[in-house]
Amino acid sequence: MRIPVRKQIMWWGIAALTLLLTLWLLGQAVLPFILGAGIAYLLDPVADRLERAGLSRTMSVVVITVAVVLAFVTVVLLIVPVLLRQATALIETTPAMIEQGRAFLDARFPDLIPQGAGLQQTLADLQATMGEQAGRLASTVLGSVTGVLGTVALLVIVPVVAFYLLLDWDHLVAAVDGLLPREHAATIRQLAREIDDALSGFLRGQAVVIAILGTWYALGLMFVGLPFGFFIGIMAAVLSFIPYVGVLIGGATAIGVALFSFWGDPLWIGAVVAIFAIGQIVEGNYLQPKIVGGHVGLHPVWLLLALSVFGALFGFVGLVMAVPMAAALGVLARFLIARYRESSLFTGQGLPDEPAQPILVEMVPAGTVAERLRHARMAADRALSRQQVEAMQDDLARRDAKG
Repeated sequence: MRIPVRKQIMWWGIAALTLLLTLWLLGQAVLPFILGAGIAYLLDPVADRLERAGLSRTMSVVVITVAVVLAFVTVVLLIVPVLLRQATALIETTPAMIEQGRAFLDARFPDLIPQGAGLQQTLADLQATMGEQAGRLASTVLGSVTGVLGTVALLVIVPVVAFYLLLDWDHLVAAVDGLLPREHAATIRQLAREIDDALSGFLRGQAVVIAILGTWYALGLMFVGLPFGFFIGIMAAVLSFIPYVGVLIGGATAIGVALFSFWGDPLWIGAVVAIFAIGQIVEGNYLQPKIVGGHVGLHPVWLLLALSVFGALFGFVGLVMAVPMAAALGVLARFLIARYRESSLFTGQGLPDEPAQPILVEMVPAGTVAERLRHARMAADRALSRQQVEAMQDDLARRDAKG
């Protein structure tokens, strides 16, 4: 008997709530496993390509693991220290830049900031507060990053989980497919393919875009001699996964630092502006259309909403899960909207009645029915004769028993 749709929705809803509750209660504990699964998901196409090239699955995973470990060690030893050092210096220099900007406005535009309106004191308080908190904030950031990178769970469990999941990824997918409810298996597979297309297209495409933009911004700003240029360039590239956010934040920071450092030399200030203008033109006209493409379906506003909501609910684990959850929810939303447009609630017309069961007519040669009736009558007569004989035998047996 078919399970009612309402009961199916109830059970699926309970399963989803259980998953969210588990993430909320065990967020930090399951973080290494989520990261490992994400790494395995991203590297699975590479392993498949190496298999098609002739390597076994085990050898493909070993080659990928060695390459990823070498890249990770290189980044940690060469890039991360520079980023941390420049980030700390930028935080400590920010109050001085604010003071110089305030002094410039007071000298050139004395009426721009009204005296006695409280804004002057607000800016002064902001500068003092940032100066007092700069060292503490830098220490906190350094301690947090160092703690995360030095956690045994992230340095040991994540690579191990990623290695074994990548090794058995195809078997895991087949096992999950075998557990799908048969009635909805085709629909779930289609939704999973759409989620995979959106998620993989966004993550892998944006990774390439970020790498290209990071190289351009960092090297360009370092070439013009901008202080903290390497950190600002990497920051702008990383934030570019949300359109216009990276160029706005990175560009504003770079131009502010350029005004502070190159005041009186407009050539280098213009060079900083040109670096971000060229990067934005190349990203919008070539990198995003050619590399990411139009199949992603993750709107920037939707992505920002997912980051805010999941980050507030689940902390750092929510930020990690925000992008895949945004992709999944986006696909599910489009699926439900399509079903809504097909429903009577949207069209205003009731669904047609179920068609009646057809009457089956068997075509047989002429005389077949009469022949079957004759055989049936003969069988009934024989059965009646047997019953009469058995009754007579029983009657004779009873008489003999009495005599």
